[in-house]
Amino acid sequence: MLIKSVNGKSPVYGEDCYFAENATLIGEVEMGDQCSVWFNAVVRADVHYIKMGNKVNVQDGAVLHCTYQKSPVTIGNNVSIGHNAIVHGCTIHDNVLIGMGSIVMDDCIIESNSIVAAGAVVTQGTIVEAGSIYAGVPARKVKTVSEDLSKGQIERIANNYIKYASWFKE
Repeated sequence: MLIKSVNGKSPVYGEDCYFAENATLIGEVEMGDQCSVWFNAVVRADVHYIKMGNKVNVQDGAVLHCTYQKSPVTIGNNVSIGHNAIVHGCTIHDNVLIGMGSIVMDDCIIESNSIVAAGAVVTQGTIVEAGSIYAGVPARKVKTVSEDLSKGQIERIANNYIKYASWFKE
């Protein structure tokens, strides 16, 4: 794993985290407990901070970055960032799934219990309302997240990534 300090700021993280050998953490990164950053994922906080809560997984090839002195990244608890997603200068609340290959642009707010569908592009400044699924290019609300979907996808994936990480720690 590459952990790199920039301008005197270094990544810090809580307990029981997992970082793949080729994951990259740069600069003012702060993450809670039971987080994971997977193969070829980049969490680059060189131009602003990236803060995430507990049980956040950043899956293979995902990129988290910010806009210089303008738009940091703030991520709540129990969040999954899917493979090859780009999360840039935005806020993601608790219990959210950011789908594979999706893009979340600067100054977006993804409210709790929401899903950004695979391949969606959430354009700058969009607010994804709590409990919604947004899909498409540009992303628009397509439906409401049911209790089954919340438990079956959002919670299941976040919990599975804690299990998967344990396999690599043995």
